[in-house]
Amino acid sequence: MRAEDIRSVFSRAGFDLPEEDINRFAVYLEELKRWNRVHNLTAVEEDEEIVRRHFLDSLSLARCFEYIGAAWKGKDVVDVGSGAGFPGVPIKIYLKDINLYLIESVGKKCSFLEFLKVRLGLSWTVLCQRAQSVDRKFHIAVSRALGKFEEIAPLLEDLATEWVFIMKGREIDWDSIERFGYEAYEVRLEGLPKSYILWKRLGLS
Repeated sequence: MRAEDIRSVFSRAGFDLPEEDINRFAVYLEELKRWNRVHNLTAVEEDEEIVRRHFLDSLSLARCFEYIGAAWKGKDVVDVGSGAGFPGVPIKIYLKDINLYLIESVGKKCSFLEFLKVRLGLSWTVLCQRAQSVDRKFHIAVSRALGKFEEIAPLLEDLATEWVFIMKGREIDWDSIERFGYEAYEVRLEGLPKSYILWKRLGLS
């Protein structure tokens, strides 16, 4: 997939990225496909599907930050169950001024994340362990497609001091969301199906 095609996907959704970011996403796509042939990092294999369903979908989190007024500059952001880097790495490419931590317990995925930061010329910390064993706090905790909301919410709240964001699909349990004190941001981006980001404001650190 050419860089201009990647740019077009983002542009149609309202993200006008500089050339540096487009080039990083192009390298990300190339390396994800290369590693995926051996390590099965993602079930999505078509170039445009990867760009839309992984890269663009991850950036919807930045729109959510902006919409609810979540301060992110200079903050410690942890991506729990990062897998091949979603949503953390695309958010780092786009926002830049965050201190990113990626929690991932699968060794081959950790190796990919360590390799990727060198290829992209960016900085983040890979915590290759289960989230339950991480003994530190972060300003913002995020996760994408990690598991049942009722199980994930308490885990992320244990790691965060200010905000929790849980990226879900279109089917969510409104009763559970209300019971846990979360609100829902509706994602509407061209090229993606409607989905929700569940968010909660915690006490200040």
